[in-house]
Amino acid sequence: MAEEFKSLHPLKYYRDYYSHDIRPDGREFTDFRPVIVNVDSIKTANGSAVVKIGRTTVICGVKAELCKPKPDLPRQGFLLPNLELPALCSSKFKSGPPSHEAQALTQLIADIIENSKCINLEDLCILTDKLAWVLYADLICLDYDGSLVDACMIALISCLKSVKLPEIDYDPALDIKQVNIENMRPLKVHFTPVATTFAVFDDKIILADPVIEEENLCTGVLTIVVSGDELCCVHKPGGSPLSEEELMDCIEKSKKRAKSIKKLIDKAVREENK
Repeated sequence: MAEEFKSLHPLKYYRDYYSHDIRPDGREFTDFRPVIVNVDSIKTANGSAVVKIGRTTVICGVKAELCKPKPDLPRQGFLLPNLELPALCSSKFKSGPPSHEAQALTQLIADIIENSKCINLEDLCILTDKLAWVLYADLICLDYDGSLVDACMIALISCLKSVKLPEIDYDPALDIKQVNIENMRPLKVHFTPVATTFAVFDDKIILADPVIEEENLCTGVLTIVVSGDELCCVHKPGGSPLSEEELMDCIEKSKKRAKSIKKLIDKAVREENK
């Protein structure tokens, strides 16, 4: 009966719960869902990770290839993220070309990586103006149940921390490359940006880590990215405005969560390297 009422009157269903300061899944407004991280689960990739936030599930794999640097950036390699939202992850997506949402989120993830400076692209250069690594980071959402950017960033950073690149011997005169897979070196990840999403309901209630129904019914969504105690970026595409006090409170909650997520990622990577 509750599910039928939820289907027919979703807004009233959630308002009834929120009026008692609780959410339908039993969480308080400021509670986050449990996070599960597993790394190096795809053996054909140079690095991989699977992340779950509640039911939201994202898998990330990195493939490394050799390329020539850009003429205007001769000492830098490349990190190219791409997010896929297949029809199997949610009924809102259809098979075919990448959706507008997938393209927009891919660009957001790329901007977060660039702004956080978690990867120094010069670390990917093997020989100036001659040879560099390009890292293709493919993210696939298997189950879309809210806070997708949060799951994507945890998966991507966990994946990058598991990446190992072989030593390359390169003779520029003869243009001969030798890949030494016996000497693998881990990729340097300098910072750990963590995204935290909040939803604004009825212009007044702020919900941490919203599920997809909450995102669909909310009057605004806010994603805050922090690395340690540093604020990297705030992404708020319109919707209900927040006061300065509310924004600062969300930032403080994000910083606290970022520390626990970083510990979780580092623990998963350490256990895999044992």
